[in-house]
Amino acid sequence: MSMKLEKNTNAPFFELKNQDGNTVSLDDFKGKKLFIYFYPRANTPGCTTQSCEVRDFREELLGLGVDVLGISNDDPKKQKKFEDKNSLNFPLLCDENHSVSESYGVWGEKKLYGKVYMGLIRSSFLIDENGKIMESWYKISPKKTIPELFKYLKK
Repeated sequence: MSMKLEKNTNAPFFELKNQDGNTVSLDDFKGKKLFIYFYPRANTPGCTTQSCEVRDFREELLGLGVDVLGISNDDPKKQKKFEDKNSLNFPLLCDENHSVSESYGVWGEKKLYGKVYMGLIRSSFLIDENGKIMESWYKISPKKTIPELFKYLKK
């Protein structure tokens, strides 16, 4: 796995296509808090659970001044299908060459059924209004993503 991001450091810049083929960048969120969650693959059970929970709490997060982005290595067509199938209400970004995943320290070795391979490691980040990392959650369970975020926000 790449280097983990430390609190109070600048969030790595990104500019990626979303599920509609439009470009979204970190700069689009200047002046707002941003919650980014990286998920391994659209339309898989854990990622669906996680994304639907983010969807269900998005309005509450917006009320707290926090916007939301999901990022995976899927292409726009797959992300669009994932959005439509699950009525997702936020941008899903396409890091197809995993360069952004690497810059956030979430691309690394994984194991499945005894096989070792490189892949996206489910992780989340809260970024402040000035683009600094407020908190990070590496290797987080899909069901803990939103509870951990709210636990942090209510501190």
